[in-house]
Amino acid sequence: MSQENRQKIKLLKLYELLQQETDEQNPMTTMMIIDRLESLGISCDRRTLAKDIAVLNEDGYEIMDCRVGKEKGYYIEDRSFSVPELKILIDAVQAASFITEKKTAELVDKLANLGGSHSAEILKSNMVCFNTRKHSNETIYYTIGTLEEAIQQQKKVSFRYYDLNEKGQKVYRKEGGVYVTEPVALVFNEDNYYLVVYNSKYENTTSYRIDRMASVELVDEFVSDKAFLVREEVGCYADQMIKMYGGRTEEITIQFDGKLMGAVYDRFGEDTKMLRITPELCAATVTVQVSPTFWGWIFQFGKMMRITAPAAMVEEYKAKARDLL
Repeated sequence: MSQENRQKIKLLKLYELLQQETDEQNPMTTMMIIDRLESLGISCDRRTLAKDIAVLNEDGYEIMDCRVGKEKGYYIEDRSFSVPELKILIDAVQAASFITEKKTAELVDKLANLGGSHSAEILKSNMVCFNTRKHSNETIYYTIGTLEEAIQQQKKVSFRYYDLNEKGQKVYRKEGGVYVTEPVALVFNEDNYYLVVYNSKYENTTSYRIDRMASVELVDEFVSDKAFLVREEVGCYADQMIKMYGGRTEEITIQFDGKLMGAVYDRFGEDTKMLRITPELCAATVTVQVSPTFWGWIFQFGKMMRITAPAAMVEEYKAKARDLL
C-alpha cells in the first residue's frame, strides 16, 4: 500500500487501535499511539493526533482522555458488551453441545475480542472448559445458514438424517433417503439445536436435531400457509416438550413434595400456578407432551411426585410403573 493510501485510512486504524487495546484502566499515551501508527507506515505527530481525536469525537466515537504521568493518554470507555455480558455469552457457547470443539474455540475468541485485548485476556485466563460432550458435525454452521434462509424465504428444505451406532458411526434413517420438510423455526433446547417442522399430512409438528442432519439443501417450493402460521405457536410447543421429544398433548395435574417446587418451576416456568395441599405437599396443573422423555422426567423423582388427574393419565402412569418394575 502506498504512503498516500496509508494516510487515507489513518482515522480507521487509529480507532481500531484504541478500540482493541485501550480501556479506562489501560489508556495509551500520545507517544505510544504515534509509535504504533508509524509501525503501520502511517505518519503522525502530537499536533495531528490531537486533531484526529477531535474529529472522531465530533462524529460521536467518544474517545476519552486522561493524564498518564506527565503525558496525555486516550482510551475508549463505552463498548457494545461489558465483561460480565461477554462471560455469559462465552459460557453459553461452551455449554451448547451442538457446537463442535473447533467452532467453540473460534467463537470464544471472537466473543472475547469484542471487549478489547485487555478484557479478552481476562476472559480467557478465567475460562473453565466444562462441556466435554461436544458433537462432531463440523458442517453445523452451514446447516444453520441454509435452514435460516429457508425459514426467511418460507421455502422447504431437504436433508438426510442419521443416528450413531455403538461404534459412533453414522447410520442414516430411511436407508439414506431424503427428508423434504416445511421448516418452521430453529429452537435451542437443553444444550442442543433443533429444527421444528410442520407435517401437512398429519397436521402436527415434529423436530430434528440439527447436528444429525446431512446434505441440507433449500428446495425451491413454498411451505404451506399452515406452516407459516404455526411459527407463532413454537414457543408454547417447546415449553410442553422435554428434550424436544414429541408426543400427544395432555393437561395433567401432578402432586409433589414441596421440596420439588424448584424443579417444577424450572420445567414449566415461574408463572406455573401451584396449590399447597398440606404443609408437605403441593399440586400443579400443567400441559405436557406425553413421551418417553416425559415419563423419564416424572419417574426420576420416585415417590416424591405422582400424577393425580385425569383418570386416563393416572392409569397410564400406573401401567408405566408396573412395566418399569
